[in-house]
Amino acid sequence: MVKGKTTLPNETADLFLTDGGLETTLVFLEGFELPYFAAFNLLKDKKGYNTISDYYKRYLTIARELKMGFILESPTWRANPDWIEKLGYSKSAVSEINEIAIQLMVNLKNEFEAEINTIVISGCVGPRGDGYRPENLMTVDEAQKYHSEQIVAFSHTPVDMISAITMNYAEEAIGIARAAAAANLPVVISFTVETNGKLPTGMSLKEVIEQVDTSVKEPPLYFMINCAHPTHFKEVLKNGQNEQWTKRIKGIRANSSCKSHAELDEATVLDRGNPHELGYEHKILKHTLNQLNVFGGCCGTDEEHVREIAYQITNNLS
Repeated sequence: MVKGKTTLPNETADLFLTDGGLETTLVFLEGFELPYFAAFNLLKDKKGYNTISDYYKRYLTIARELKMGFILESPTWRANPDWIEKLGYSKSAVSEINEIAIQLMVNLKNEFEAEINTIVISGCVGPRGDGYRPENLMTVDEAQKYHSEQIVAFSHTPVDMISAITMNYAEEAIGIARAAAAANLPVVISFTVETNGKLPTGMSLKEVIEQVDTSVKEPPLYFMINCAHPTHFKEVLKNGQNEQWTKRIKGIRANSSCKSHAELDEATVLDRGNPHELGYEHKILKHTLNQLNVFGGCCGTDEEHVREIAYQITNNLS
């Protein structure tokens, strides 16, 4: 559909904020039951809808106060066919679910766009399988076919781009990039890594970024890292800071906890880590890769963490 041109993070050095750990906030701080970490399921009733709306408003307020752009990442990480079926929806509900989620993003943008210079609406795509464990691996063609349904649904909404979050192997990321290109939508790919800075498959960030870039006609706008603590990957980025692959990384959405994915999977209480220390780690990352301009949080983070990250990025770059 025809949309007005929105400046995307790869087109500017301006700083962008996004939200924190939506699902962990809803479960541990808001007290919601969230089967399969599917936040979109709350949009079906007024209480859940308003809770998610209020959640985003808290982060938009931070961006407004600190004069940063904002990326509205839709609560659709689990809104792909396999996961919605597990929640009792029919596969045909994919379009409706994703359209409802994007309409919420549009409403929020309309409310804040007069006070925030740039607001980007991103359609969030999550993995077909577990975000932490690459299981039942797809080929590139299988991944493209599978994720096309959600991405085509986004193409009928006012999204500015697609973000594939918590990708853990190359073929799925490549398939999503191809599906997005087929739908004429720009895409961002965000990988998760283990405590050793490598993907769960053992592939390095350098290898996977280079493989994705050389396997598609339309490369992703940029790459990100999410769902890992900065201490898990900062040395990898530092060691490669003068190489081309690190220049392709523009965003970080880190966990609050230093724990491994296996430890987090077993956790029954929220590990919030230390917000100030997390902010400082992002200051270091920004010094290492100056092109970084998209910052938010992932598991365990809330607005306190993201505010601290934003503050240190915007005020402590000396």
